[in-house]
Amino acid sequence: MQIEIKTLDNATAGTIELPDAIFGATPRADIMARVVHWQLAKRRAGTHKTKGMGEVTGTTRKPWRQKGTGRARQGSLRAPQFRKGGVVHGPVVRDHGYRLPKKVRRLGLISALAQKYTEGKLVVLAAAETEGKTKPLAQKLKALGWQSALIVDQSVHPGFLQASRNIPGIDVLPTIGANVYDILTHDVLAITVAGVEGLKSRLGVEASQ
Repeated sequence: MQIEIKTLDNATAGTIELPDAIFGATPRADIMARVVHWQLAKRRAGTHKTKGMGEVTGTTRKPWRQKGTGRARQGSLRAPQFRKGGVVHGPVVRDHGYRLPKKVRRLGLISALAQKYTEGKLVVLAAAETEGKTKPLAQKLKALGWQSALIVDQSVHPGFLQASRNIPGIDVLPTIGANVYDILTHDVLAITVAGVEGLKSRLGVEASQ
C-alpha cells in the first residue's frame, strides 16, 4: 500500500510502500486490550504495604485472663480489633507484572499500527530532526494540526527530542520502544521513513510483504 511522505513543513516528499502484513492487518481490539493490561500491570510499583499483627509495635502480654472477667476472650492488644492493631490480609510489597507470550505482544503492536492506518491517523515523515529549539518546532506541529502525537524514529534525534520535550501532547520514541499503550493514547501516529524500516526489522516483516 502506498502512502504519502510528509515533512515537518507540511510538504510532500514522495511516497513509500507500507507492508500489508503490518498496516493492512485486521486490528484486534481484544489483543490490544490484553497488551495494554500487561503494560500497565508492569508499570505498577507494588510498594503498598500494611503491617500485620507481628509487625506493629505493642506489647505481647495477654490483655486479661481468659475467664471470669465477663469480657470477650483476647490474646493480644496487637489484634486488628484494637486501636493501633495490625491489619488482616492487607496489601504487601509484590510485583504485579506477569508474562505475556511474545506472539501476543507482536500481534498487539501490529493491531495498533493497523488501527491508526485504518483511522487515517498515520503519517509518514521524511525525517524528525531539528536544531533543538522548542518554539519553531511547536509552530510547525501546530500548522500540521497535531495536538496529541507520538513520533517514532529509528534512532531519536537529540535536537528533536530536546525541542519536543516541553510541547504538551507530543512524545518521541525509538522503534524499539514503540508500544501499544502509547500508540493508542495519542491521536496521531507519525513514523519516519527510517522508523518504518525499523518496525519492519523489529516485527520480522520482509520489505516485499
